[in-house]
Amino acid sequence: MNISHTTAPDILYSDQDLLIVNKPPGLLSIPDGYQADLPHLQSVLEPRFGKLWMVHRLDKETSGAIVLARNEEAHRKLNAHFKDRQIEKIYHALVTPVPDWQELDIHLPLAADADRKHRTRVSEASGKEAHSLCKTLKRFDLGVLMEIQIYTGITHQIRAHLRAYDLMILGERLYHAGLPEPMVTAPRMMLHARNIRFYHPTTEEKLDITAPYPDDFRTAYTMLRTTRFLDAMI
Repeated sequence: MNISHTTAPDILYSDQDLLIVNKPPGLLSIPDGYQADLPHLQSVLEPRFGKLWMVHRLDKETSGAIVLARNEEAHRKLNAHFKDRQIEKIYHALVTPVPDWQELDIHLPLAADADRKHRTRVSEASGKEAHSLCKTLKRFDLGVLMEIQIYTGITHQIRAHLRAYDLMILGERLYHAGLPEPMVTAPRMMLHARNIRFYHPTTEEKLDITAPYPDDFRTAYTMLRTTRFLDAMI
């Protein structure tokens, strides 16, 4: 998936301290370690907004709400909010196959970079605390629209926790081994940072930001909603 150097994310919120954008899929959050000239959030946004500080990140394929600071003091306070788990992060994902539960509160310790493919694995021995709350929002024949709120920030946490229950995100190719091949395909991992909620570092106002779905997520959702198993096999 290619992103033009001129592509800019939609702005969800902006003031003198904060910038919250809807990151498109395929755009890096931070510079690539091997190809420094690839576009990333700061390189795309700083020509318009001036110097920005990264507060957190999303994987390249993941779309949705991401917060940047516009000065050092806001950066310091927001980092403290994230460290103290005062930021609510809610994701939406298209998940397959259909789980046999409506809601699941997952407390499974995770070890990052646990194998040669740099996957995160459940590990009672070496894993760190990891907590995800999963809720099925819409249920279809071949998968579901799921809401996942993460309370910890382990690399690949959502994917690893879902895989522990024999589930995968539609379009995901790293944690799918051993699972049935989905009947519906997607061009990338269908994971979207839907909401972010926190107190403004200066005004202390409660912010509740919602990021609209990108077009490819909407298309995959429509396919999941309308496809039936027998039809897909024809």
